[in-house]
Amino acid sequence: MSLIISNEILEKIEMSEGQLQIEIAVMLFQQERFTLAQAARFAQMNQLAFQKLLAKRHIPLHYGMEELMEDFYNLQESKENDNSQ
Repeated sequence: MSLIISNEILEKIEMSEGQLQIEIAVMLFQQERFTLAQAARFAQMNQLAFQKLLAKRHIPLHYGMEELMEDFYNLQESKENDNSQ
């Protein structure tokens, strides 16, 4: 699914497309509809940068088993990619 936001709306809310993506990611993370990894990916940021953004805004991390398993999987995948090079 694609969502098209007109330039008129972006101008009205005084945000770029990227800024709006970040705000949506933060909102969905706060509502626990996105995991940390999903929110970071949606915001087109790496997880560390997204965590720093959340910390700057005083937004606590909700880090459950699903996020732990996703991070473990991503770490394993990254390790395998490093070993294949």
